[in-house]
Amino acid sequence: MFRVDLGKTRGYCDGLSRRSFLTLGAAGMASTGLGGFLRAKNKETNQAGSDPSVILIWLDGGPGHLDMYDMKPDAPEEYRGLWKPISTTVPGMQITELFPRQARLAHLFSLVRGLHHDTGDHFAGGHRMLTSKDLGVSGANTAGKFPSIGSIIERELGSRKPGVPGYVGLPHAASIGLTPGYFGGHFLGKQYDPFQPGGDPNADGFKVQNLELAQGLDFRRLEDRTGLSRTFDTFNRSLDKSGTLDAMDRFDRGALDFVRSHQSRIAFDISREDPRLRDHYGRHTWGQSMLLARRLVEAGSSFVTVHLGGWDHHWDLKSGMESYLPKVDDGVAALLEDLNERGLLETTLVVLCGEFSRTPKMNDGGNGGPAGSKGTPGRDHWGNSMFCFLAGGGVQGGRIIGSTDRLGQSPKSRPVTPSNIHASIYKVMGIDPHLSLLEPSGRPIPVLDDPRPIDELF
Repeated sequence: MFRVDLGKTRGYCDGLSRRSFLTLGAAGMASTGLGGFLRAKNKETNQAGSDPSVILIWLDGGPGHLDMYDMKPDAPEEYRGLWKPISTTVPGMQITELFPRQARLAHLFSLVRGLHHDTGDHFAGGHRMLTSKDLGVSGANTAGKFPSIGSIIERELGSRKPGVPGYVGLPHAASIGLTPGYFGGHFLGKQYDPFQPGGDPNADGFKVQNLELAQGLDFRRLEDRTGLSRTFDTFNRSLDKSGTLDAMDRFDRGALDFVRSHQSRIAFDISREDPRLRDHYGRHTWGQSMLLARRLVEAGSSFVTVHLGGWDHHWDLKSGMESYLPKVDDGVAALLEDLNERGLLETTLVVLCGEFSRTPKMNDGGNGGPAGSKGTPGRDHWGNSMFCFLAGGGVQGGRIIGSTDRLGQSPKSRPVTPSNIHASIYKVMGIDPHLSLLEPSGRPIPVLDDPRPIDELF
C-alpha cells in the first residue's frame, strides 16, 4: 500500500510550520518522496573541468561572529565577550581559544568577515542565506519562496555517480525548525529536496532506513514499473496540488536505483571507518555527521548539508558555546585534515555559516528578569555583520575578506551579501551565476540578484 500525508503541523523562538510530505510506505524505501530525490540523468560536464562537491555545515540558530572568527579583544568588555583570541598558522588571523585545532589549520581556510544581510529575523535570515533571496520571508510569513542553492545544484549537476544521492541533508535538512524548509526545491519540485537519512550517525548500528525493503518485498517486485504505475493511477491526482505524485512518477526509477545501489549502502555505512578516525572527528552526532558527509562526497554526492542546531543563545552563552565550539572544532578540523589527506580538498568546498550572527553587545543574562538570572550574559539576533568560513574547492586558504568596525557592528571594508557567497559556490561548481529559473507562471527569475563571486577567495 501507499500512504499519502499531505497535512501540516505547527510549534523556535519565532514559531514554525512543516511542509506537506508523502511517504511511499509499501516499498519501505522512502520518506518525503524518495522517488523524487534521485534523478536517472547523465552527469553534465561542469565548467570547472572536474567533479567538485560542497559540504555546507549549517549552524542553525545563528552563531556569534565575535565569539568565533571575528574577535575584538580591544573592545569594551560587554562587546569582546568571554573568551580570548589565539593566533593561528596565518599571521594576523586570530580566532577563539575554543578552536585550537582549527588554529593549526588556518592556512587551509579563509574567513569572510564583511558578510551582512541586515535582518535579525531567523526565517528572513535563513531564507537569504540558503536561497540568497529576501522575497518578504519572515517570522510572520515563513513559507519558502525560492529554491535552495543545494536544490539548484542538484538540478544542474545531479549526482556525480549513479545510485548515489546528489543532494543530502545529514542527519536531516532543517532551517529554523522547518524540514526541509529553505533547503527545499520549492517551485522546482520535491524531486530537488535533499535526501534525509535521519537517525544518528554516532549511534551503534546506524542504518539508513530508506535503504531497507519492507517485509515481503524483493527487488523483482520493486522493478515491476508497470505495477508501480498502475498503483499510482489509483490515486485521485486532484488531491495532490503539490506535484509530489507527478514527480515520483517521473523519478521512480532513480529511487529504485538508489535502493538497489551497492555504492549508497557503502557510502552510508559509517561503521567501515577506522575507529581511530571516528574518534578524531569526535564521538558525537555532529562529528560523525561530518565524517558521513566526507564519505558521501567521496562516493559521488554533489551537495551535502550537515545540520548543527541549537545556536539561539539569548542567555547563558558561556555554557552553550563551551559545549558546542569544541565539537565544531573537532569535526571541522578532522574534516579538513581528512579531505586533504585523501586528495579531496581541492575538489570539495567546505562552507560553515548560520542564518545570522549575534549582537555585538551582550545582554545582561536576565531575559527580562534580574541580571544574570538566566546564567551568563547572552547575545541576541544580528544580521548587520556576520561571518562565513570557506575552505577547499579551489578557495585559497589563509585569507581574510573584509572587516568589521571596532565593535563588530557592521562591515568596515569589503561588504558582501549572501548572493556573493552563492556566486562563489557556483564558481566552484562550474555553474553560471547568471542562471535564471522559470517560476510556475513561466517568468524567468535570476538565481542571484548580485552574481559577482568573491574573487579574492580564489
